[in-house]
Amino acid sequence: MASKRINVLVYSGNGSTIESVRHCVYSLRRLLSPYYAVIPVSGDAIIKEPWSTSCALLVMPGGADLGYCRTLNGEGNRKIAQFVERGGSYFGFCAGGYYASKRCEFEIGNPKLEVIGDRELAFYPGTCRGLAFPGFVYHSEKGARDAELNVDKSILAEGSVPEIFRSYYNGGGVFVDAPKFREQGVEVLASYTERIHVYPGEGTAAVVYCKVGEGAAILTGPHPEFAAVNLDLEADAPGFREVVDSLTQDDKPRTDFMKACLTKMGLKVNQEQNTVPSLSRLHLTSTQPPDTVKIIDALRDIITTENGEDYIRDENDTFHLENPSAWSLGSLSEALPKESNEKTDHDDGAEDRILDYSTVIKRLIVHDKQHPASKETPYFNHDAYFSNLKHYQSTARDVDPDFGRNLLYGEVVTSTNTMLEKNTQLLRRIPSGFTATATVQVAGRGRGTNVWVSPAGSLMFSLVVRHDMSLTPKAPVVFLQYLAALAIVDGINSYDKGYQGFPVKLKWPNDIYARDPSQAPSSKAYVKIGGILVNSHYSASEYLSVIGIGLNTTNALPTTSLAALTPAHLPAISIEKLLARLITSFSSLYSRFRIAGFDRTFEEMYYKHWLHTDQIVTLEAEGGIKARIKGITRDWGLLVAEELGWEDRPTGKMIQLQSDSNSFDFFKGLLKRKV
Repeated sequence: MASKRINVLVYSGNGSTIESVRHCVYSLRRLLSPYYAVIPVSGDAIIKEPWSTSCALLVMPGGADLGYCRTLNGEGNRKIAQFVERGGSYFGFCAGGYYASKRCEFEIGNPKLEVIGDRELAFYPGTCRGLAFPGFVYHSEKGARDAELNVDKSILAEGSVPEIFRSYYNGGGVFVDAPKFREQGVEVLASYTERIHVYPGEGTAAVVYCKVGEGAAILTGPHPEFAAVNLDLEADAPGFREVVDSLTQDDKPRTDFMKACLTKMGLKVNQEQNTVPSLSRLHLTSTQPPDTVKIIDALRDIITTENGEDYIRDENDTFHLENPSAWSLGSLSEALPKESNEKTDHDDGAEDRILDYSTVIKRLIVHDKQHPASKETPYFNHDAYFSNLKHYQSTARDVDPDFGRNLLYGEVVTSTNTMLEKNTQLLRRIPSGFTATATVQVAGRGRGTNVWVSPAGSLMFSLVVRHDMSLTPKAPVVFLQYLAALAIVDGINSYDKGYQGFPVKLKWPNDIYARDPSQAPSSKAYVKIGGILVNSHYSASEYLSVIGIGLNTTNALPTTSLAALTPAHLPAISIEKLLARLITSFSSLYSRFRIAGFDRTFEEMYYKHWLHTDQIVTLEAEGGIKARIKGITRDWGLLVAEELGWEDRPTGKMIQLQSDSNSFDFFKGLLKRKV
């Protein structure tokens, strides 16, 4: 099996700055979506996780390269170098450029700032020397400037490449004698046009391309990833407003230069204007619309009234409650000038820039008279959803009618999991089976700190499960992730006539894979099309669990989707119908689980669909021993592996591994201990 390289990892560990990471993520998501998922990654993950097989590009942002050294020297750098040498790409901005040069020289002779030393990666075989321009102060714009760069269009020939443009600069270096390293695979992509503060040797290289084995690295002194719209016009630095104005004028050539650099490293770039959409209103409804009043009644003690308007101010988000009639009047008022500076769902996107979504008030419309009309929610048909929910509930066994009954939908939301799990006052008051879904997520959550933009065409939803503590001896809450995985496979296979045997599989512990339609069926090549995230809180003798599910349904990128695998003679998959089927499938499985636990029947169902039976893996956390995967335990859901000795013969020793402390890269057969 071969893994597709669909991840772009932005280092966010020791040495990086929050602002630099955010600028990287902001720019790269706009340039690379929907082809890649741009994800922050920690130093521990670089060292201990099997990230390289699915990674297309590793990005080292601005910051302080000594912090990078402290965390990554040794094993971390060994893995980064191996990744690039075997065909991966590395993009180092400013500090990331110093760090990937053979030698770093920064402010020699300045006792407060001086940094001198050799570096392990050495993608650039010479010295990166700074400051290219004087005045740098850490965590300040006092040394920032709009550095003019001259681009070598003979090297960056694809696309609309600028000849000269201005880029944000704050503390970067110059790549000394870069033209002399041409025979070692170094190309100068852009040079400073202004007088350099330090001796640059031959040329004034600001951005260099370095061929490294089968891969490549691009290193920069300035910050072409910084968009002017995200710079602070009120920064305490003389002349900085003029710098921002200059950079604003050159934003298109800056963007074109970034596209050309990414293309040169072999990445597929979105040539269209790709912005993150504004948050939309949320719509709360129920199978019987009047039942939404029961939800509001349960929330009554956390609803506050301010100037005649109702709000829920929770730990992560603030919700403004509206009713449909108020919304129709509000549409008129929104067309009129506002005197208030209050942030709302529809003014957050007036200018495409980095946003703290937790500060944006979420408008919630309570539909207690009828389901939302198609004009209100054009990308989600509520009548179709509730009709299919009723149909599947009537044909399934042991279904709890509360599951899926109450629905919160938004066309564009931050994250359905965040809205439920991070707002604990709300979570404690909503019933089991409450579901939140969206068409687009701009801050979707994965395991750890993974965050990404989830595109339209994915089925994204979160389901609340109130699991009583008394069930723990027989039915531990840890199995909810396994039930969710089974519900996805069962729901797809029972979606409609002809869907039986659909080629979807389970990867331990929480990923959904499907046969890669671009490969021959005999190759048994699989790609990820979905994932599961379960977060649980203990409160008042029960676990409050939020099960988040994301499934590529009709979107073909970045891997494949259910639609791409559906034979032409079968009815097309709809988001509304599939959501209803997965919820009823989970409800049926959960009802049985509460009574029987994860018994042999569940075990057999799980093994029928998972990818790992008798797979031989290397247990790096156990000293690199080989073992054969045997299954999961029925008491706590631990992965069971049988140690192998000489000629892969069993030694008799069984090893149990916990799902939330280990990472499984089945493409390479590696199990690694997570921090």
